[in-house]
Amino acid sequence: MADDPQQLVVLSGKGGTGKTTIAAALAHLAAQELSLSIADADVDAANLELVLDVQQVASHEFVSGLLAEIDPDLCISCGQCYEACYFEAITPGGVGVPYEIDPTACEGCAACYYRCPVDAISLLTPPSGLWYESNTRFGPLFHAHLFAGGENSGKLVTLVKQQARLRALDEHRDLVLVDGPPGIGCPVISAVSGATLALMVVEPTLSGVHDLSRVLELAEHFGVPAAVVINKADLSGKRTEEIEAFCAAHATPLVGSIPYDTVVTEAMVQGVPVTEFTDGLVSQALVDIWDIIKDKLIGGIDFRAEDQPI
Repeated sequence: MADDPQQLVVLSGKGGTGKTTIAAALAHLAAQELSLSIADADVDAANLELVLDVQQVASHEFVSGLLAEIDPDLCISCGQCYEACYFEAITPGGVGVPYEIDPTACEGCAACYYRCPVDAISLLTPPSGLWYESNTRFGPLFHAHLFAGGENSGKLVTLVKQQARLRALDEHRDLVLVDGPPGIGCPVISAVSGATLALMVVEPTLSGVHDLSRVLELAEHFGVPAAVVINKADLSGKRTEEIEAFCAAHATPLVGSIPYDTVVTEAMVQGVPVTEFTDGLVSQALVDIWDIIKDKLIGGIDFRAEDQPI
């Protein structure tokens, strides 16, 4: 759609890089200039709400698929459901003892349901999680909680992100800011789809370049422009130089480096973005990063690596 809002998704090749800290800071900075709709797409471990001081306004069940259940009063212990199940989710009951289905192993394929000669099996739609709508000082936040063992986290990511986008469309908001899940799996694919820009957060560790390379390949595959931020850049000058060289070699813009500072943890304990908590070196680095990427989002500037500072 021509009137779609811009979408900025914050990603990382692995967890624990400070992705959510940076996303919260960008929400604080962006809200001073733009109207936002925010999504926490890390549904397996959502925590953006912890630093945005949310007020929950709605909660909804998330249903991801079917679950088979045997009625023990109707089961005749014929074993046909056991033979039909490819996922070893059915436990034999023996003569006169009803069969049982392990809900954690059931894939909801319905093979047993159609095989049962006495209609003793029903298909349920239990919730796999919850998704929420909350208010923050920076705009509406859509976030979710996938239950332990819940499946289809990619589907839940799509739902959360779509709700944020629809709110932005309805209220003519400028930007959808997405705190994406870590890694390169299905949830990340759902989060990055349709984004204007993917901001990759990497730390100067032994696996830093490898982690960055994986998630950059994913963004490139889906045609999403990417930029890189090095978090805690001063912890290892050698590893930081490796990341800088990698970005230069792959024509990927490096838009800033953030120093290590315990003030980030202090801000998280207080439940506020670090840029709202202090105006120190970390906050100044984040301000500079936002000044660069907002030109891509609202200024239409070509985001080529040679045009950006390293």
